[in-house]
Amino acid sequence: MDKKEIREVIAKRAALELKDGDVVNLGIGLPTIIPNYVPEEVNVILQSENGLLGMGAAPAEGEEDPDFVNAGGGYITCKAGASSFDSSVSFSIIRGGHVDVTVLGALQVDEKGNLANWIIPGKKTPGMGGAMDLIVGAKRVILAMEHTARGNHKIMKECNLPLTAAGQVNMIITEMGVMEIIPEGILLKEYNPVFTLEEIQNATDAKLIIAEDLIEMKIQGQNIPCHS
Repeated sequence: MDKKEIREVIAKRAALELKDGDVVNLGIGLPTIIPNYVPEEVNVILQSENGLLGMGAAPAEGEEDPDFVNAGGGYITCKAGASSFDSSVSFSIIRGGHVDVTVLGALQVDEKGNLANWIIPGKKTPGMGGAMDLIVGAKRVILAMEHTARGNHKIMKECNLPLTAAGQVNMIITEMGVMEIIPEGILLKEYNPVFTLEEIQNATDAKLIIAEDLIEMKIQGQNIPCHS
């Protein structure tokens, strides 16, 4: 699978976790393409932490408006009835518990649901950003990320990077599968049939618990079209 296919598989599967009526905040990077794959019959209210409620999908090429961008600086559209506001209102929505789901990227996550996604020691960073508010303010936290980084594990037994928050992650979606954090560890619920269970485990530092009802990854009721 190439980079584009990997991102598409993850975003399409993550879109299925968004339910009608959900208020959803999407982190920067890969999560920002999820709106392109939300089924038309599912009405979600997308919030962008830079001050927008009612964000739509990316605009068609040539129709970009520099006044409408998401928190990562990417061009967006606005749905009918959308509202804009300053950052203080935006973060009041987040901290007040009004966000049903947040989908974030990660540098590392571990079997206790701890998340590290803001700094690699020794590298410059502008700061932690809104993730620290989202991961404790949202009712449900989903990570949408590549399974490994340059061959290095990202799903750990224990994070060794500075944490963003402890014990808050609910679900992990990668190109290899869908996992839930449970008290016993990380439960593999869906797998991409391009990969064997052995390959998925080898790409994971934490010991995976295989669900008894393990199924292939799905997109809108169909098997994901995965490529080797």
